[in-house]
Amino acid sequence: MAGQYTKDTEQLLVEVFQAAVSVAHPATCVPMHLPEVPAGGRILVVGAGKAAAAMAVAAEGHYMARGLTDRIHGFVTTRHGFKLPASVIEIIEAGHPVPDVNSIGGASRALEAVTKAGPNDIVLCLLSGGASALWSAPVTGVSFEAKQALTKQLLHSGARISEMNCVRRHLSRIKGGKLAAAVYPARLITLAISDVPGDEPASIGSGPTVADPTSLAEARAVLARYGIVPAPQITAALNDIANETLKPGDVKLAGSTYKLVATPKASLEAAAAVARKAGYRVDVLGDSLEGEAREVGRFHAEMALDAKRRGDRVALLSGGELTVTVSGNGAGGPNQEYALGLTIALDGAPGISALAADTDGIDGGGGKADDPAGALVDPGTLDRARARNLNAAAFLEKNDSTGFFIQAGGLVQCGPTQTNVNDLRVILVEP
Repeated sequence: MAGQYTKDTEQLLVEVFQAAVSVAHPATCVPMHLPEVPAGGRILVVGAGKAAAAMAVAAEGHYMARGLTDRIHGFVTTRHGFKLPASVIEIIEAGHPVPDVNSIGGASRALEAVTKAGPNDIVLCLLSGGASALWSAPVTGVSFEAKQALTKQLLHSGARISEMNCVRRHLSRIKGGKLAAAVYPARLITLAISDVPGDEPASIGSGPTVADPTSLAEARAVLARYGIVPAPQITAALNDIANETLKPGDVKLAGSTYKLVATPKASLEAAAAVARKAGYRVDVLGDSLEGEAREVGRFHAEMALDAKRRGDRVALLSGGELTVTVSGNGAGGPNQEYALGLTIALDGAPGISALAADTDGIDGGGGKADDPAGALVDPGTLDRARARNLNAAAFLEKNDSTGFFIQAGGLVQCGPTQTNVNDLRVILVEP
């Protein structure tokens, strides 16, 4: 194998990734934030997201250990393939990244369930990334098919997650604070695992329990910016003032509390600690990077090559959510496309290895629970590809990063991690 890559390097990259995941796992981060069961009342649980199943299991375990399982009940919605065994809190599955009929059923059921909370009850909302698709309750006049088609258009447009969520909030009966409105006047506590740049509550799961600072006009502007021409019913809904979201200061948010229990920044710090222990100086490039995956990969390759020329032993870490503008018909998510762009730009440079993976264990692709989480890159990646007559640039042009790494080696396949604090990218540079 070319360069100074070793199996020890690969193991370290995996350990860095695992550290980021572990600190954000619900079993670690949820129990300390759970509320006491109210005197004379109960806790009604609802929730959605890729981490929802593990959050529910952590919650019921906490209350079960205190003999209070008869005082909690409810259900959460997670992604297909992410379900876990539970005793008290029901766990259902729905479609992600494109909503399905279960997404509508779960959202509608949650809206109805929270209206039954009494004055002595607490509604506990367990929220994590993925909730935007998993809770899909289209506004009046918008069909499920139209919203599903729009979701696909947004996913293929290169729109940032914040822009996608702006549109989603204004086409939903549950997002943009509308779940909180349904809870009012009962007390509401949201425990959230962040997967968005800046940890903005309005963007995590499209903010079903918080105020929304964006407007219908901004949602329309997103579609115009990316040249998306939606179905007429979408256009009509985005012009209907009745579909505006709750704004800061709304009385229906008065009884609502919101807590972040895990963030990309905390996961990056845990990952950095592992790299430092292994003797690397760590440069954290940010926990909220956005941009076209292949271009960011090329830029990070330049940074790594510069560090190599300086003789640095450094680990370059970054988080955030990159995007892929799809023009080909291949398979692979933003982490794999980033890794492929990085591979091409590094051109087999010795002493530089990297891992890029989604902390939920699934990197885009077909939306299946066994899709790759991302990819590993080492100095021999291009050599192995060329030995198999693979043209890396051609695979990138087709958006077929999965196809490339299947043959060249390096796919990271771990299955659902039961959390989601966005992507983790780490580049190790040896002098």
